[in-house]
Amino acid sequence: MSVFPSPLVRVEELARYAEVGGDEPFPGCLRVIDVRWQLGHPANHGAYKAGHIPGAVWADLDHQLADPPSAAAGRHPLPSLERLNAAAAAWGIHSDTTVVALDGAGNMASARLWWLLGDAGFTAVHLLDGGWPAWLEAGLPVETGETVPPPGQVRLGPAGQQASLGIDEAAAWPERGLLFDARGRERYLGLSEPVDRRPGHIPGAVSAPTGDNLTASGHFRPADEIRRRFTALGAGPETSLAAYCGSGVTACHEVFALRLAGFDAALYPGSWSQWSAADRPAARGAAA
Repeated sequence: MSVFPSPLVRVEELARYAEVGGDEPFPGCLRVIDVRWQLGHPANHGAYKAGHIPGAVWADLDHQLADPPSAAAGRHPLPSLERLNAAAAAWGIHSDTTVVALDGAGNMASARLWWLLGDAGFTAVHLLDGGWPAWLEAGLPVETGETVPPPGQVRLGPAGQQASLGIDEAAAWPERGLLFDARGRERYLGLSEPVDRRPGHIPGAVSAPTGDNLTASGHFRPADEIRRRFTALGAGPETSLAAYCGSGVTACHEVFALRLAGFDAALYPGSWSQWSAADRPAARGAAA
């Protein structure tokens, strides 16, 4: 059972619960995991070592939260259960641990950890609202170097406890419900494609950039605002929902935001990186 009641944890809640500044900053039942990562910024581990929440451990999104990239599976394929279990041990997770994940950009990356742990049956996982910038803004203690906890003993699995789609299911999804494209609007429209092989979007997908789930300060908007946003895009209590992005990372953020708003949504992990490398049609411009 988690020590926090909400999927989102405020920095004040985390600081109150933690004995920051001691030799063991967090109780054994709590593990803070730093997933600072942004596309094109390979030095995020260095940023973590230069300053992080005391006791927080580092998670490597490219190597722990994903299998190696391939044209067939995309830039960030879901990790094997063996890889995820090895990572969970390195992070010091036990069966009774509560996990709080964060990053430096509105939880765009750390939501991937939330989704993966939930998919493997570990549900006591939260996101730190506002992440690292909110911790700094609150003037809370900072630690440098690297935190290496004793190995955790949790055994995750089986995987498949969160809804996900393969490429054929993603192709057919707009006929049965809404498929949200979580990338920026320019990439959806096909005006810009800085990473993947072709510009455009999956035919029938609806543009719903993840950035619109957040305030200007990088905090999640209130749940009722998020609900109104997706309702305006066509979501309803009987609508089948799914989300994709560039490589299956920020789409987890979309699924999390939808969950806050009371909607369940499936994830298409291969996302545009898989779709654009396959012999699949690419739509451009706004949806009809």
